[in-house]
Formats: sequence, structure tokens, C-alpha cells
Amino acid sequence: MKPTPNKWRLPDLGMGMGLRTVHYNHIVTRRPRMGFFEIISENFMDAGGAPLSWLERIAGQYPIVLHGVSMSIGSTDPVNRPYLKRLKALGDRVKTPWISDHLCWTGVLGRNTHDLLPVPLTEEALRHVARRVKIVQDILERPLVLENPSNYLEFTQSQMPEWEFLARLCEKADCGLLLDVNNVYVSAFNHGFDPETYLDAVPVERIVYHHLAGHTHKGTHILDTHTGPVIDPVLRLYQRIHARTGGRPTMVEWDEDIPAFDVVAAEVEKARALRRGAPAHAA
Repeated sequence: MKPTPNKWRLPDLGMGMGLRTVHYNHIVTRRPRMGFFEIISENFMDAGGAPLSWLERIAGQYPIVLHGVSMSIGSTDPVNRPYLKRLKALGDRVKTPWISDHLCWTGVLGRNTHDLLPVPLTEEALRHVARRVKIVQDILERPLVLENPSNYLEFTQSQMPEWEFLARLCEKADCGLLLDVNNVYVSAFNHGFDPETYLDAVPVERIVYHHLAGHTHKGTHILDTHTGPVIDPVLRLYQRIHARTGGRPTMVEWDEDIPAFDVVAAEVEKARALRRGAPAHAA
């Protein structure tokens, strides 16, 4: 995909949340204040009947953003073109402004582990992933936005920190960044680095939007479970990145023990208040 002057002038969708089945009826009947909803791409790519009907009704009322878990951008398997064509068709159907997935690999030799596995942070891996991102964007015909993953192990052969890898990848492949602030916090705790160093190093001009979520603290490590409210240290990191960007679209994830819509919406409102207090756009 050849870069265009307006490629990164993407719409500011405001504040959103993950679209989950338990909230469908509330959204359609009450039309709550929400800037956008994010869907898990794979839940709808081959869906029909009721799931697709609900999605189309909600897409008629709100912008929809696609977020995937199976692109496997870091895999050594060939790029899965049939998967990407189905993904593009879904994106076209709901008129999504961009499509996101994770900096990870999910399987090899055609087998899907259904887990987001870390990429070795090496020069070779950087070249490999950048080549694949360019192919993917050509097929999708819209920007690909990659999320920093939550990590539980590191490769001894890694040659750079994750924030450097992501910054160089965004530039080399001309792609966007989904900065998950909770994932920065989780990985920083698990691996002992300073989360503020991470936030101060990412290229703000490439940040398209943010994720916020709760997590499960196990004492020796943190699991990115997307459950519970967003904790204050994560919200403080969120404020810090806004001091650099001036504010970006943000959504809240809550995927286990999902409460009533208003409970999740209250987390979105907390983030909205912090974003409202951000300085003028810095990038």
C-alpha cells in the first residue's frame, strides 16, 4: 500500500467499548451515549442469522471498529489470504475506518493455538513482520493498526525493547498503533521495566486509538483477563500518554463476568473525563 498524505487523518470516534452479546438489546433500545463499539472480528466473519442481524442494527446507529485475534502477523506461515478476504468483506459491510490485531503469532503449520504468542524482538523479525503488514494492508485496502500485546515471557535473542520494535515497525511498514495502556502496565510488571519509559518512547503520531481494561493480579504476575474496573495506576498512565498526544479515541474492554451495560459505561466515562482534561493535540 502506497502511503497517502491523508492516511493517518483517521476519524476521532471518541470513547467506546467492546460490543458484547449481553448488551445488544440495551444498545438497540436505549441508544446510550457511546462514540463507537469494537467487535472481535472472528465472531462475525462467518456469522449469519441473529448475530449478523444484531451487528447490522448496531452498525446503523454507531461506528464499528474491527479487532482481530487470528491474523497471526508474526507467524512464519504464509499470509492467510482467504481469512483476510473474509475480514475485508466484514470491514466493508460495517464501513470500519481501520482494522486492528495484535503484534503476535497464533500458530504455525496451519494450527491455531488460540493464544497471542510473543514475537522475538529482533532485526530479522522486524523485517519479516513489516513485509507481512504491507501485504495485509494491500488486501484490506484500509489501515492496519497493531496492538502491543500483554506478555508473560521474553526471548533471550531479542535485540531491542518492545517500544523500539513497535516504533520502527510502524515506520517501516507504514501502519498504525493501537496502544493498550493496560497491556503496558501488565507487561511492565511481569518483566520489570518502567511503563513510563514505554509510553514516553512510542511514536504518538502513529497511535490511532487506545484500549483500557481491568486485569487479574496473581502476586508474582498479572494476567490480562479484561475483567473488573480499570485500576488507578493504569488510568494515570493513560493520562500520561494523553499529555503527549492531546487525546485519542479510547475503548474499554470487559470480557469476563461481564456486568450490566451501565457498569462498563461508567468505566468509559472515567476515561472520557481524563481525556477531556488532556492538553491541546500535541502530534
